[in-house]
Amino acid sequence: MKLNQLRYIVEVTRRGLNVSAAAEALYTSQPGVSKQIRLLEDELGVPIFERSGKHFTGLTPAGRSLVEIAERILTETQNITAVAEEFSDQQKGSLSIATTHTQARHALPSAVEAFRRRYPDVTLHFHQGTPVQIAEMATAGEVDFAIATEALEHYDDLVMLPCYRWNRSIIVPQGHPLCDEQPLTLAAIARHPLVTYVFGFTGRSRLDEAFRAEGLSPEVVFTATDSEVIKTYVQLGLGVGIMASMAFEPERDHGLVALDASHLFATSTTRIGFRRNAYLRGYMLAFIEMFAPHLNAERVQSVLDSRHPEERERLMAALESAMTAVG
Repeated sequence: MKLNQLRYIVEVTRRGLNVSAAAEALYTSQPGVSKQIRLLEDELGVPIFERSGKHFTGLTPAGRSLVEIAERILTETQNITAVAEEFSDQQKGSLSIATTHTQARHALPSAVEAFRRRYPDVTLHFHQGTPVQIAEMATAGEVDFAIATEALEHYDDLVMLPCYRWNRSIIVPQGHPLCDEQPLTLAAIARHPLVTYVFGFTGRSRLDEAFRAEGLSPEVVFTATDSEVIKTYVQLGLGVGIMASMAFEPERDHGLVALDASHLFATSTTRIGFRRNAYLRGYMLAFIEMFAPHLNAERVQSVLDSRHPEERERLMAALESAMTAVG
């Protein structure tokens, strides 16, 4: 049995049983992957994958158990390497982060700047995607951290720590009728076409819930994943923008006004997620604290060391209480 064989069965499973896609992700050949899987099945004496002709159609009962074990083995193998690197040189390594445009553009720059000053020999890799893509990259071990507002809570393999709370602003051109609405209401906003985030991005679900609770069905005429795009189309007169308050920059967003809407929508929480059994190197813990100061190494380690659900709930509640609000 070889580690590469375990990597192959795990990657084929992650790629929806597509051997060619798995081979491409692993920088090897499709025939090589198929051959090694067959050799592993012969050695174990049980089939791992169900087949129809030459195609995999599913995991056998034995295969499901074997893939779970293989995933744990591969994670621990990565942890062994990480421990060795930590003790050989604590200042060198790499850190990969998957996140959304809003987080990368508006929430992370100060933490990244501080991190680079302290760890100039650690290479940073950023990956942007949808919240689901981000969570899946972290679950698969393709990145060290996932940072997002949506989707992370649906992945049991991830530890999710609360980083900060934020809310929304209404973005309109200067002189827009909503500037004179006192107080600003959802009903007044719903009279105008809306420009906002794609569903599943940057707390969009909280926005929809608020209108629904008031019995309102506003006309959403344009959606985007990027707050800069939202502001562009508000400037063009397409509609009223609703986006994260932190994404509005008065010194750059000339001709636009941000109207506080924190009284209209429930706050959202941005979280950082990483694999439950991952070994976090010292600089990784340092990055978490630079991004969310209440998440110091001691608190993070306490969550990782907790074994009972009640204890984890207590620790997480304490972290929620310690969070700050942004924007």
